[in-house]
Amino acid sequence: MSKHMKTDEIKLLYEYHYWANKRILETCARVRPEQYTAPTSMVGYSSLRGTLVHALDAEWSWRLILQGQRVTQDLATEADLPTLIDLEERWQAEEQETRAYLGSLNDEDLNGIVRYPVESGMIRERPLWHCLVHVVNHGTQHRSEAAALLTGYGQSPGDLDFTVFLNQYLHLPS
Repeated sequence: MSKHMKTDEIKLLYEYHYWANKRILETCARVRPEQYTAPTSMVGYSSLRGTLVHALDAEWSWRLILQGQRVTQDLATEADLPTLIDLEERWQAEEQETRAYLGSLNDEDLNGIVRYPVESGMIRERPLWHCLVHVVNHGTQHRSEAAALLTGYGQSPGDLDFTVFLNQYLHLPS
């Protein structure tokens, strides 16, 4: 495993992350509002909306932690983001904040150590890039759950593979 990460590499990973999020959100717009909010036992969160609210909350809270801030505000709930439009607006704002944060980093920052508290109260130490990759990977997990729900509603988001993204991003033939 590489012990170093470069800013252009992490930015490419986040380009993929936002591309995949956009595909999920665009697909959500094709389901009925009652499907978007319908209770489900298929995923770990209460609904398609709940799954996406959780994914957004994780991105937001991790960004604050990585910027050295304490998360003092409560995480968003489904009631805070009742419609898909509400969620999309909040996610667009978070994407802008994260892009600005990523743009402020250099290679040395990415490979520096971040210290943050975990639920048990202990302090964990990790290279910053490990935490940033975790955020994208966490998003992948919940996008896959959302994709399964969307497919069940007859609205598959299609392939969300990194290689599919690269073909589009680099304008390569499929």
